[in-house]
Amino acid sequence: MTTTIALQNASSGALASPSSGGGAARQQLEKASLDVYEAVPRDNGGADIGAAKGSVTFQFNPKELTIQKSAKWERKPAKGSKTAGPPEFTGADPCKLTVEVFFDATSKDAGGVVPAVEQLFACCVPTTETVGKKKAMPNLVIFHWGRTTSFPGFITQVSAKYTLFSPDGTPIRAVCSVSIEEMPAGEPRQNPTSGVLAVSRSHVMVAGDSLASVAYAEYGNATMWRLLADYNGIDDPLRVPEGATLLLPAADQLLATGGR
Repeated sequence: MTTTIALQNASSGALASPSSGGGAARQQLEKASLDVYEAVPRDNGGADIGAAKGSVTFQFNPKELTIQKSAKWERKPAKGSKTAGPPEFTGADPCKLTVEVFFDATSKDAGGVVPAVEQLFACCVPTTETVGKKKAMPNLVIFHWGRTTSFPGFITQVSAKYTLFSPDGTPIRAVCSVSIEEMPAGEPRQNPTSGVLAVSRSHVMVAGDSLASVAYAEYGNATMWRLLADYNGIDDPLRVPEGATLLLPAADQLLATGGR
C-alpha cells in the first residue's frame, strides 16, 4: 500500500496576517533549503548526522512536495483453495520525499546554474574524506522549510533538466527533481500513524535563543534542555552559535533515548 501526499504552496509571496492593532503584519517569507551534513557511519549500518557542510538555498520555494510511504504485505498461495491466503504484514518502507528545485542565473554575469546543480549531484557520491575508507558514503541532508517541514535523510536521485542557455552555451536555467529517503535513526523516531510530513523537526538558532528556550517552545518543559543537548551532541550547552541547527525529536522519543 502506498500513500502519497502532495502539498500545494498557496503563494510565492509574503503572507499577510491580521495584527492585534487592526492592521496587517507582513510575515517574512521562509525560504526552503537543503542543508548538507557530514554522514557519521554506525557500526550496525546506516549513519547519523554530523557536522554541517553547507546549504543549498532555494531561489524559489517549491510549489508542491510529494511524500510517499509504503507498507509491505505478502500473501502465500493456499493449495487447493479457491481464494487467496490471508495477507501478512512484513514491514514498512522508509518515507520518501520528492521536491523540485528551480535555479535561474539569467541576471548573473557568469557561471550559470551548473555549480548549484553540481552541489546536488555531489550528494549522490562519496565525499572525498571517506573515499578509500571502509565505509565510504555521501553527505546526508535535511530538507528544511520554516517550522512545519523538516525531512532528514539521504539523496537517492537527482534529475536536472536545463531549459535555457546563454549565447555561448552555458546553462542559465534548470529544474532539478530531487528524491530523498529518510535515514532510519538508531532508535525509531517516527510514529507511522501520526502522518509522514513531520518526520523530524529542526530549529535554526537565532540571536536570543538558548537550549532552554527551544526546549520550552518545543516541549513546554525548559528542563529538557539537557536531553536536547545530548541528543544533538552539544558539548557546551551555554555556547550554541547562531545558525546552528538542532534536531527536535518527539518528546516521548527524546525521553526514551535519554537524549542519545
